[in-house]
Amino acid sequence: MDTSIFSDDLQAIGVPDHKKARGVARVLISESEIRDAIHTMARELDEEYADDVPLVICVLRGAIAFMSDLVKQMSVPLEMDFMAISSYGSSTRSSGVVRILKDLDEEVEGRRLLIVEDIVDSGLTLQYLLDYLERRNPRDVRVVALVKKDKPDAIPVQVDRVGFTVPDEFVVGYGLDYGGEYRNLPFIGVLDPSVYNGEGAQHPQLEDPSQT
Repeated sequence: MDTSIFSDDLQAIGVPDHKKARGVARVLISESEIRDAIHTMARELDEEYADDVPLVICVLRGAIAFMSDLVKQMSVPLEMDFMAISSYGSSTRSSGVVRILKDLDEEVEGRRLLIVEDIVDSGLTLQYLLDYLERRNPRDVRVVALVKKDKPDAIPVQVDRVGFTVPDEFVVGYGLDYGGEYRNLPFIGVLDPSVYNGEGAQHPQLEDPSQT
């Protein structure tokens, strides 16, 4: 990606001056805001699972940063597992039908499951995942998401706790990527449209394996 088109003074537009942030138009959610939201969410989950040992499920790859920080803030005993999925669909829209690239290693029947998502976009892939897990007879399933997009065409889908609701813009950072980049930003920012419009097509935030 050619980043020479962007301003050298990232701090002037509210973006920390990191080379890895080139192409970010503005900071939407700061590092400190993310930290505070995770702390609050962890305390709430401690209360919900006070008498249980939940199986915390990370959907690879985008939710790794969020899940890592969340479970470190939780004080209850827990177990962790991981799923990797790939969405079918065009380059600009997911069908919501996914291919399981890596399934869970743990048995889930009778367990309390906590799905940790980085972002909920259209809701299609998340709904598919919920249906898939429910067929395996868990005791219950909860979903926590750091970010949920305010999209008029999103389907109703179970999300029990949300850190932030954001506009329908292309966001990156803190696990969220574009073309594999930006995942290691400590904040969530809006990607400059010229980054992806330069490829000749619109690129709404897709449900790639890390975005649901």
